[in-house]
Amino acid sequence: MAAADLTTHPGHLARRLQQAHYLLWNTMVSEEITSPQYAVLNTLVAEPGLDQRTVGERVGLDRSTIAEVISRLGRRGLLDKVRDPEDGRRFLLHLTEEGVRTHRKLTVRTARMNQVFLAPLTAEERTVFFDLIRRVADAAEGLRNPGEPLVAPG
Repeated sequence: MAAADLTTHPGHLARRLQQAHYLLWNTMVSEEITSPQYAVLNTLVAEPGLDQRTVGERVGLDRSTIAEVISRLGRRGLLDKVRDPEDGRRFLLHLTEEGVRTHRKLTVRTARMNQVFLAPLTAEERTVFFDLIRRVADAAEGLRNPGEPLVAPG
């Protein structure tokens, strides 16, 4: 049996991309705040007062992962949990002043990192790249949601 050509395996390429992203993130953005933590901060800048479940959905994290991310950000003093006055079982999330400052700083660094990460691509290729990986990522979300089609029509 011949060896598989891993350059045609999306999982292998996705892992290599993730490794490159992780290296750049830790070098250029932050060793303390992870990319998923930044995604949560960014979501709460855009939509303050969301509940934990909704934030998890927005950033594509499962229930246990989003709970840990929220907990870590809370311990760092970057967000506050406030009981929802309409539903005492839910907590609404808001960034603290330090959370807003941290988000602002990381956003500048993230923009620089993305320039380095995407440097091999032309502007037109970046547009195609984002469209393709977004479509694959969106379709993959269906794997977690039974009842949704696994393959896009067309």
